[in-house]
Amino acid sequence: MPGEPAARSHVIADRHPVHRSRSVSARPAENAEHVALHLMPGYSPEMNPDELLNADLKHHVHAARATSADDLAHETRCFLRRRQKQPHIVCSYFATRHVRYTIQ
Repeated sequence: MPGEPAARSHVIADRHPVHRSRSVSARPAENAEHVALHLMPGYSPEMNPDELLNADLKHHVHAARATSADDLAHETRCFLRRRQKQPHIVCSYFATRHVRYTIQ
């Protein structure tokens, strides 16, 4: 809507050298009102919302029940499609203590 502030995007990256390069960090700096760059500490899976999704996936999709790699891939896709329709669950990944830095 005209007149409304644009939503701010949050980019969460590990500290791989490519993510710390001048060219990567310059882009969010140029667009600071629209983009926030969050560089996580060296090894910090608890601060990565992706890891919370991975844990949720592992909890609900059991490799032991899969009869083949195709079956496991199918179950994984089904789980992820289900999560796409459950934004309240995806939002909850960002409400955990170590990931609240993404909510500003």
